[in-house]
Amino acid sequence: MSSSNRRFPLPGVEALSSRQAGVVSRRQLIGLGMTDGQIRSQIAASRWQLAAPHVGGVYVTHTGPVTYLTRCWAFLLHAGTGAALGLETAEWSWGLRDEPPDKVHIMVPGDRRIATQKGLRVHIRSDLAARRHPAREPAVTRLEETVVDLVDDSTTAERAIDVLLRACQRRLTTAEKLRQTADQRKKMKRRRLLHDVLAEVHDGVLSILERNYRRDVEIAHGLPRGVRNQAEGVAGRRRYRDVRYRKFGVVVELDGEAAHPAHDQDRDDIRDNELVEIEGTRSLRYGWKPVVGRACATAAQVARVLKQGGWQGNPHPCGPECALGQLRRSA
Repeated sequence: MSSSNRRFPLPGVEALSSRQAGVVSRRQLIGLGMTDGQIRSQIAASRWQLAAPHVGGVYVTHTGPVTYLTRCWAFLLHAGTGAALGLETAEWSWGLRDEPPDKVHIMVPGDRRIATQKGLRVHIRSDLAARRHPAREPAVTRLEETVVDLVDDSTTAERAIDVLLRACQRRLTTAEKLRQTADQRKKMKRRRLLHDVLAEVHDGVLSILERNYRRDVEIAHGLPRGVRNQAEGVAGRRRYRDVRYRKFGVVVELDGEAAHPAHDQDRDDIRDNELVEIEGTRSLRYGWKPVVGRACATAAQVARVLKQGGWQGNPHPCGPECALGQLRRSA
């Protein structure tokens, strides 16, 4: 008997294990025709292992390292029919975060109780059936439900804003779908914040740095409203300018790490140079420090370049200590 057949003694077990990241449950194995004695033999022969010390009736069909995805399947099978990945684990499953969280977050129906154990967080949801994706494996809350759950569960406004903007920046969903999902909930702690942020997304804001620029540089100092993140160019060469003041021939690019990773810097420089070479457009580039720490000075510089492009307006100070006001007094 081959090594593979020793690990998978009956037809269907290997396919089931492969579909579930190496995890099978006793109930599934019995359904395929295995006996409890055969299951115990696999464990005794060190071909299989228990999924976790306190997770009964769930097995990993190898004895190597257990991945995060394998742990997800193990805890889901342990939790039973109707359970789903939720919150930070669902965030990872949908590609809203790049690295998995430390624990596996499982949601279970309101009439079920699962003991919390090491590496597992259990969340009870009475309306889980409506929030659960109907077909995705492993079972997970729907994308929009996941985002709204994370917003409602966030301990800080910054965390809530970040997940909303990231979902839209990665083009996994839309502001309208998120708004509709939130509006279906009777209770929600951060409903006003969600609506405010999604209104900004509707105006093209897709990152926290862009949000800060719009609020603290542009609006606070009376600059004209730029057009944000609109696709430009032909298919296959699409580009998205962070902020374009088309009438005045000015583009502002915002170098937040999430929006412009370091390995994209050379490509961004070529893109910015093309603005000058092909369009004659002035390009300005700002990172976190100029936007968050020196918003007033940044606004003054943007205003000067806009005026060179024909803007007839005048920026205004955002407060008594604003650099714009100091410049006017010294003039």
